[in-house]
Amino acid sequence: MTAVTLIRSATLSDVAEYAYAATAPKDARLIFLAGACPLEDDGSTAAVGDYAGQAARCVETLRRALADAGASMTDVISTRVLVASSSQADLVAAWEVVRDAFGAHDVPSTLMGVTVLGYDDQLVEIEAVAAVVDES
Repeated sequence: MTAVTLIRSATLSDVAEYAYAATAPKDARLIFLAGACPLEDDGSTAAVGDYAGQAARCVETLRRALADAGASMTDVISTRVLVASSSQADLVAAWEVVRDAFGAHDVPSTLMGVTVLGYDDQLVEIEAVAAVVDES
């Protein structure tokens, strides 16, 4: 069971494909994840030139980092999706992969185009914060 409660607003547009806010109880352990990058296990950049392919690899990296921290995708309380492009179509291509990976757990998210990311040929990066309540 997740500690995260997603909040949807009846007074804001329902066009957004995510909850507008999320909360966690005061006893939740917060997990701040570094940006999940589209790197293969050998450190090379995955899916060079492919926004959706890189987003998929970022999601896999995110899943693995969450598991290492004792959490899962349904424990994520917010995300920031960075896409190295000024084209809205490229941002949407990456976003659709991320959105689909979260399914019904449509966490609050920010999607933004940036000039450049840190690794050679990197087009996508996903930051996340998660919240879990540890069993005592």
